[in-house]
Amino acid sequence: MVENILLELRHISRQYPGVLALNDVSVSFRKGEVHALVGENGAGKSTLIKVLSGAVSPDKGEIVLDGITYTAMTPHLSQALGIAVIYQEFNLLPSLSIAENVFVGNMPGNRVFTDLKTAELKTAEIFKRMKININPKAELRTLSVAYKQMVEIAKALSKNVRVLVMDEPTAPLTTNETDILLEIVGTLRSEGVTVIFITHRLPEVFRVADRVTVMRDGCFVQNSNTGDLSPDELIQAMVGRKINDAYPARNAVIGQPVLEAAGIKGPGVEGVSFTLRAGEILGFAGLVGAGRTETMRFLFGADPKKGGTVKLKGREVQIKTPRDSVTQGIGLIPEDRKLHGVVLGFPVRWNISLTILRALSRFSFLNLAREKNIADDLKALLDIKTPSIMQLTRNLSGGNQQKVVLAKWLAADCDVLIFDEPTRGIDVGARYEIYKLMNELCARGKAIIMISSDMEELLGMSDRIIVLCEGRQMGELQSNEFSQERVLRLASGQV
Repeated sequence: MVENILLELRHISRQYPGVLALNDVSVSFRKGEVHALVGENGAGKSTLIKVLSGAVSPDKGEIVLDGITYTAMTPHLSQALGIAVIYQEFNLLPSLSIAENVFVGNMPGNRVFTDLKTAELKTAEIFKRMKININPKAELRTLSVAYKQMVEIAKALSKNVRVLVMDEPTAPLTTNETDILLEIVGTLRSEGVTVIFITHRLPEVFRVADRVTVMRDGCFVQNSNTGDLSPDELIQAMVGRKINDAYPARNAVIGQPVLEAAGIKGPGVEGVSFTLRAGEILGFAGLVGAGRTETMRFLFGADPKKGGTVKLKGREVQIKTPRDSVTQGIGLIPEDRKLHGVVLGFPVRWNISLTILRALSRFSFLNLAREKNIADDLKALLDIKTPSIMQLTRNLSGGNQQKVVLAKWLAADCDVLIFDEPTRGIDVGARYEIYKLMNELCARGKAIIMISSDMEELLGMSDRIIVLCEGRQMGELQSNEFSQERVLRLASGQV
């Protein structure tokens, strides 16, 4: 049987200073298939896609599309050949209309005048093809994250895409939004579009992908029909070892209240109250826009709250800035690690020491030897994959950037840690290690608040769950009351 190969990458290698990102990787993609590309952070997936899109050139190897061989791509050539990439960070313009975003750089019209009306009509046709209802005239800033994702797809379709690469497309989405996106992926497949689907959410691989390619440490590991693999076999191929349980066993003893929040109010949040105990993981659930992140930012002092009190170990404290939180022993691992979690232009070492500069200083002089030792110890503890602690943080994979954020707060030895989407964009092996570390922190008496849109993670790691809906607290579930149905019912406003 003819395999109907549309695209091949043959013997691709790419080296960065101190890192062999791709080592003789070969993989092929068929026309009209959904092909999952999986592997741990640092496996080489992102570099392979950058080679395909023309963002970087390979040191050796070739790209074959429709039987024509290219030694390297450029962004212009890649787009001209019908290859489009949707990255985790959207490339959209909030102040423009949706139609203008879809056709940016490619607006109908002539050199003097653009034809916005035609752009709006064509955008509406694309949305109809995608079976979604979005007003092309609306400003992009009015859309939720999920619908911004749809606009990115529409932008690719406006250019007659033949190969669509989606990098962690469901990471910021709720369960319902993910269902819609995966339906669109299925529609694209039926229309003959080849979809390369990069994800750490393995249930999605088995739900939507025809084939799956596994990468590890910059190398090709295996390619299989999805139906020929079990989830355990896929995980073992990704990490190179067996992981018997998705969530490590919890053995922390839950102690006395550490933090008490009462009537927290602010834009998008109406009177959230809860108690957090030592050794506990308190989960926060809710749909997009429920107010989970906003509540924690008010608590942390990142945004000014309009009402409410906070007590730490029975004593009321005033937290108006993040510095106040750090002083009181509260740390925040934010949802957007690149914007709020790390300074991308700083080395790993500097990022880790950011929260403890005063403790490391004496008479305005920084103890460089102690700073280095702390960074080295945390790099080893968290297995941060970097050739050096002086490597710029922007050069690390997403999962390793997340570990740097966590290392920063471990250095500060906080009593309360707020994890906002702790494993978003992180592979299954690194995710398990973070879960283990969270449990170890609880065993040492630390208290954790965890916001997660991953239902399995929420149910698997939490001791209790508080559910929010449109800024209001809908209920609290004990561990013996946990079920996906009960969480979703409360999250939808049904008491």
